[in-house]
Amino acid sequence: MRNTIARVINRFPEGLITPPASKSLSHRAVICAALAKGKSVIHNITLSEDIEATLGGVHTLGADWTLDGRTLYIEGGGERRADMINCIESASTLRFLIPVAALSERETIFKGKGRLLVRPMGAYDSVFKYAGVKFAHSLREIRVSGALKSGVYILPGDVSSQFISGLLFALPLVSGESEIHLESPLESRQYAEMTMDVMRSFGVTCEATEYAFRVSGDQHYKPSEYTVETDFSQAAYFLAAAALGCNVSCAGLSPDSKQGDIAILQILQKMGAKIKWDGGKLSVYAGKLNGVTVDARENPDLAPPVAALCCFCEGTSRIINAGRLRLKESDRLFALTQELSKLGADISETPDSLTIHGAPELPGGVTVDAHHDHRIAMAMALAAIRCKNEVKLVGWHNVNKSYPDFWEDFERTPLNNDNAQAAGGTA
Repeated sequence: MRNTIARVINRFPEGLITPPASKSLSHRAVICAALAKGKSVIHNITLSEDIEATLGGVHTLGADWTLDGRTLYIEGGGERRADMINCIESASTLRFLIPVAALSERETIFKGKGRLLVRPMGAYDSVFKYAGVKFAHSLREIRVSGALKSGVYILPGDVSSQFISGLLFALPLVSGESEIHLESPLESRQYAEMTMDVMRSFGVTCEATEYAFRVSGDQHYKPSEYTVETDFSQAAYFLAAAALGCNVSCAGLSPDSKQGDIAILQILQKMGAKIKWDGGKLSVYAGKLNGVTVDARENPDLAPPVAALCCFCEGTSRIINAGRLRLKESDRLFALTQELSKLGADISETPDSLTIHGAPELPGGVTVDAHHDHRIAMAMALAAIRCKNEVKLVGWHNVNKSYPDFWEDFERTPLNNDNAQAAGGTA
């Protein structure tokens, strides 16, 4: 049953925040460890609904795991236990594990919740026909059977990089040479490069060119020790909050990170904010923010916090090449337009873009909805910082998908006596 209790957003971040471990890197490290025969250790793991889905999936495929605080121990290479994997709402779990499951001729059934099985899967449908893998996709489940084989896999470049990553995980384990050939440059390429980087940490390599990934077969993942970086995707909300005047900084981030969403720093600087690294602490300072044009093609997860921030930038801002946002946990272009408009923002959408005319503050004083989407929930919290009147949010609990401690970190400012009675997180 849907949770319809609204949360009053009346406290905002203050002090030093350590965002969770990178969800993108965590998925990849868990899968590589599960494919390695022996025990691997993954440090700085953050459990969320998505990561739990991947852990459940690799357990079904034969890996055992235990968690000790923030350290995850995975014993990989075991015997497969069952034929059904529940991906919950994690597209990464689904798209990464389909080729891995297809390493066996045994049929695997993938289940999911929400919009997960509505999201595009045509890339696998087409390439698996060549590979001899049976792939049946319905709104209830996906069934995969027939062993994956080496060869040439041809994909358009405008598909999700998750399809590329799924094949990269699995193809090194089959016999023979393989090539993933792209018909156009790959969007969100940095995520495929992230996959290859984590694979290297577990002893498996492949080669990338602009239009292809070349994979040698008969490789073996090796048990390894791996430390997950702090997540720039989640840190973006707190860095944006600092740009809006909150006295908050982020710990645990690296200026040398290969995470694609480190691009939030360039966006903030383009708006006129100043970035300061002080040891392991990252701070953002801003006075007046200027309107910008942001290309979401490579960093679609940054669109929600950037859209909320653009509401308070002087002039006109645009988020372009953002059509894929309509295929996420929600139609994010529609959700952002609808909910930010409720707050009083001047925002409009096209099929693949947002246009926002900024203002110093918004009226607020309404209840907004997260559209069953963790990133929309966090974007609404960010926009509430500059609202004159109290904002309430339905669907606030959706942050559990990626950042279970979000509200604890975001609501760091102590309540005054006038607000104490209305607090407790919900109303």
